[in-house]
Amino acid sequence: MTRTLGFKVLTIVGLVFFLLIPLTMIDGLVSSRQYLREGVERDIARSSSYAQQITGPILVVPFVEIKRTWRQDPQTGERYEDVKEFSKRLYFLPEQLQLDGQLGTEVRQRGIYKIRQYQSLSHISGQFVLPKRLGLKGEDENYRLGTPFIAVGISDIRGIGNKMTANVNNHQRAFAPGTQIGFLQNGVHAKLGKFNLGAAQSLRFAFDLQLQGTSTFAVVPVGADTQVKLTSDWPHPSFVGEYLPREREISSQGFTAAWQTSFFATDMQQALNDCRFKQKCSGLNDRAMKVNLIDPVDQYLKTERAIKYALLFIGLTFAVFFLFEVLKRLAIHPVQYTLVGLALAFFYLLLLSLAEHMSFARAYALAAAACVSLLAVYTHSVLRDFWRALSFSALLTGLYGMLYVLLSAEDFALLMGSVLVFGLLAAFMLLTRKLDWYAIGRNNNAEVAHESAAQ
Repeated sequence: MTRTLGFKVLTIVGLVFFLLIPLTMIDGLVSSRQYLREGVERDIARSSSYAQQITGPILVVPFVEIKRTWRQDPQTGERYEDVKEFSKRLYFLPEQLQLDGQLGTEVRQRGIYKIRQYQSLSHISGQFVLPKRLGLKGEDENYRLGTPFIAVGISDIRGIGNKMTANVNNHQRAFAPGTQIGFLQNGVHAKLGKFNLGAAQSLRFAFDLQLQGTSTFAVVPVGADTQVKLTSDWPHPSFVGEYLPREREISSQGFTAAWQTSFFATDMQQALNDCRFKQKCSGLNDRAMKVNLIDPVDQYLKTERAIKYALLFIGLTFAVFFLFEVLKRLAIHPVQYTLVGLALAFFYLLLLSLAEHMSFARAYALAAAACVSLLAVYTHSVLRDFWRALSFSALLTGLYGMLYVLLSAEDFALLMGSVLVFGLLAAFMLLTRKLDWYAIGRNNNAEVAHESAAQ
């Protein structure tokens, strides 16, 4: 049996790469379970309501432009008036827009999977300022105004939970399904009384919107001056989108956030024009204030991150065994290395299966305790000494503890991981700094020659 130092090192390296097979399979299982959970979340959202985005209100004034031209009949020579009518629309964005909303969260569960939904109650108010003669030029007789209406885009109208009524200049206007605007797609609209061409005027509006949604709540700041304030009982918000809140307060009881924008920051009028005339509505739909109600304890994400450190764990364990072989002159068989490596790999499978039924911290503690206990009993025989096995178990427990800290400290994970690896490498170098590796190799070769002579 060849027991040279170089062969042993190559064998250990080969075993590390061999253990990539079960680790890859476990990582694939994590992705599969995560995809299954996302499918359940989509299914629950499909049967209730998806993420919600509010766009509007937008004031629309339909009108007919009448063009009159005098023509002459080529046969009779008589003059006659040719009248043509063109249906058009005027669009007005609010001069002021305020939204004051509250988000209450709830959990929907199907099997072992959970999805977080919210119930929002928003009070939306503001003012439209209309220019003189609605900005139309020419004689009044050249225009015939239609029935104006206010449109509010709501991405998933199934989530509307109240009978919506708008107060417009102290007149109650009921909302009806549909926005009547192609680029807004889903939503509601409320018809107003007909306007007269004349002096500039303003419309003050206010209405309440009760809305159910999943994970994300967004508001498009269509007002020249837009102010949005949200209060929620969920303590883990993620503020995304084109605009971040200017003020926010997050505690264990929930969060409060406030946004404020102007036309100078949003250029929303240009975005509206691009949507109307160029059919490019991404500028209008994507410029939103968004908050995601995230779950910080994602067992699949944390398990996936833990697997990234698996090779480090296995490599360090094999390095400890190798040090025992070198320093204490123990003979550890490659099969024993393999079994210990498999036990370390199956820790992640235990972690995944337990985390689906309990908190990640508890699942991690149980999986780590099971793995350390098994290896403590096994290494007692491999290392042939109780104190060596106890020292190895304490080292492994410390590594699992540091791994949990790494998984919990997302912002400092790279820094802490780098310091950990550097510290372990430094410890290995200090322990072996006085070893004569050539002498160890010669001793191993002499033992091999002695065994061959004895045979």
